[in-house]
Amino acid sequence: MAPAPTGSGTQAAAALGWGPVVAGDEFSNTGAPDRTKWGVYDGSGHAGKGVRSPQAWSVANGVATVSGDSAGTTGGMSAKFANQKYGKWETRMKTNARDPQYHPVLILWPDNEDSKCAEIDYAEGTSDTAQMKFFLHYACGGGDFQTTAAKPVDTTQWHNYAVEWTPAGITGYIDGVKTFTDTNPAHQPSGSMHQTLQLDWFPTGSQTAPSQMQVDWVRVYK
Repeated sequence: MAPAPTGSGTQAAAALGWGPVVAGDEFSNTGAPDRTKWGVYDGSGHAGKGVRSPQAWSVANGVATVSGDSAGTTGGMSAKFANQKYGKWETRMKTNARDPQYHPVLILWPDNEDSKCAEIDYAEGTSDTAQMKFFLHYACGGGDFQTTAAKPVDTTQWHNYAVEWTPAGITGYIDGVKTFTDTNPAHQPSGSMHQTLQLDWFPTGSQTAPSQMQVDWVRVYK
């Protein structure tokens, strides 16, 4: 059972005056994720590797936990709230001392399900477990293009990851500090997007250690 976190750290929303929360989840229930707020994945894993199972998720003590096992059974879920073009999203997240083959990801995913045109990974752990990356994928004109940034982060501690999306550009924050910006109009997503939470498995052929991703809250602002 996940221990209740203490405090909420430095938030971009507070530091930048984003105003009231308009949607989100504080994970105040117990058991499975609230299906009125989340569509929980049930099928093959990232790139067809492993399995995404609803049973990988649990909620207790104000924290949602997704667990990935040694065989690549893990989880993800997609928000049913705040399907919007432009806005601000902030999520408080941590991991255990995870296996490098398990990547925690906070994503803004296009409502039209066409990732070729836009995907904002505003926090993505990779095989380097001592850092967190920001990826803006854009390819509406064809090809595979992205802008990215990486910052050293101890992901085993609670941190607040945020993204601000306006007509002027896309900006990422960790604990209220700007870590990414892209103001190229050609890189703008073309339509509305929504939050997803994923612990993705990237197998390398070596043994995988069980890993966890925990989320204290998800908050959305206009």
